[in-house]
Amino acid sequence: MARIYYVGDWAISLGPVFAETPFNYAYKGLDMYDYGRYLKDALESTSQHQVTSVPTWDFYKLGPGEYERILDEYDVIIFSDVEAKNFQLAPSFFDRSQFGTAVLTFPDRVRLTVEAVQAGKRMMFLGGWLSFTGEMGKGGWNRTRLREILPVQCLDYEDLIESTEGFTAELDTAVPSPLSTIDFAAFPPILGYNKVQPRPGCDVLLAVKETGDPLVAAGSFGQGKVLAYMSDPAPHWGCNFIYWSEYAAFWLACLDTIL
Repeated sequence: MARIYYVGDWAISLGPVFAETPFNYAYKGLDMYDYGRYLKDALESTSQHQVTSVPTWDFYKLGPGEYERILDEYDVIIFSDVEAKNFQLAPSFFDRSQFGTAVLTFPDRVRLTVEAVQAGKRMMFLGGWLSFTGEMGKGGWNRTRLREILPVQCLDYEDLIESTEGFTAELDTAVPSPLSTIDFAAFPPILGYNKVQPRPGCDVLLAVKETGDPLVAAGSFGQGKVLAYMSDPAPHWGCNFIYWSEYAAFWLACLDTIL
């Protein structure tokens, strides 16, 4: 059984906003969306794996030593729509009451992530507007050491490729992988993906049929293994994908690729 720590794919919606006067406006509603439940349910569908799913803000607020404990206790770490700033910054950097009370530095979570993979940890990096390079570069993985453990090469500019007609997937049958057990003939249209380049020494297992761009890639780094899926495991890019009959089998095969 694999213990999996899954960061990302949660959202909070505020509103609608009603303005009654120039001095009085109020939010009339608050909803939390657990978009990560689709991937969590898929990975737990055979009862062989246990997934802890947390919002990105919980990862951001981890104190010194807490991420190290997670890296020690979990077999697989998943990051989905988690921009680089969540690795690089800490809440105390914005708390003026702490300025001048102590030297504010914290363990570098980018370094910890890279070193964990090199020491044998398994990880998945999944796509979205805040993944890889991301919208207007907001993902930022390309400008950190995370690029050292990605099985693809990020672009140096916005990498979103989107279409209302959607894109489908094509398996590379020349590269043996657990994904060969999946029937991609009925793969539903995904509404977008992050454009990347293949990385020498790593395998592109699945490609976007219409463009040939990598969709799933995997590679080994030191003693660890990493898989990248360049689209979203959840809505909006994955609003059709999550209802695919092979959705759970697909993610279990992805997991098997790195275990």
